[in-house]
Amino acid sequence: MLIDERLVQKVITPRPAESHKGTYGRTVLIGGNEQYGGAIIMSALATVNSGAGLTTVITATKNQAPLHAHLPEAMCVDWHDKKMILSVLETADILLIGPGLGTTPESFNLLELILAHQTKKQWLIMDGSALTLFAKEQLELPYPKQTVFTPHQMEWQRLTSLTIADQTKEKNSMKQRELGTTVVLKSHQTTIYGQKMIYQNTVGSAAMATGGMGDTLAGTIAGFLAQFPKNDQTIAAAVYLHSYIGDQLAKSQYVVLPTQISQHLPQWMHHFSQKN
Repeated sequence: MLIDERLVQKVITPRPAESHKGTYGRTVLIGGNEQYGGAIIMSALATVNSGAGLTTVITATKNQAPLHAHLPEAMCVDWHDKKMILSVLETADILLIGPGLGTTPESFNLLELILAHQTKKQWLIMDGSALTLFAKEQLELPYPKQTVFTPHQMEWQRLTSLTIADQTKEKNSMKQRELGTTVVLKSHQTTIYGQKMIYQNTVGSAAMATGGMGDTLAGTIAGFLAQFPKNDQTIAAAVYLHSYIGDQLAKSQYVVLPTQISQHLPQWMHHFSQKN
């Protein structure tokens, strides 16, 4: 199925007058080691700007001041504070792990902790180095149907042993069914391998080919799942809108930055919500 504006309009509905921040979901983002703190900050920017009600970031100590400077709307937890981590996990609706996480033993311990404490009511998004660790350690998912993988083609190769040349829709679909997760396979035209259907993104451009764009996409998906129906259509709408905004900005820019996508999310979500 080709994703178009009609699907986005269906997903992004006007907000009811009688609602509060709890109505729009609690997201917990885990990532950002000392070297790649920017990745989790970009994810958090997208999550907050796409409308998640409450966003908490579990990250390395070094990243807390920059996070608060860029995004005072987000709460912050030191990723060495296991007691506090377990506390925020208990109340989460959506978990996102991976942006800037790294592949150290400390990173692996965090991934194991998240997998061990995911509950039936929570959805989990795995991105970046979390996928690399997952593939390397051959871990198991507690709730595959409530899990979203967001690999680029090389990460998908690590997960499935399919070389990039062999990554046809038929073979990708077979591997998605084996994993049981929803797969957002990122490329110049991202494809979502859902539980019931394959969704093909039709927008996006080379202007978006810059570091942090995938982190921003993962954060956008988290924000959408936090507040809209938890299904493949919502994920597809997030993918489309992320690229659609990039296309709009590329009309007057040679390069589009990930943070610009996040800045424009509220404007374009309003635009599509008013078409209902």
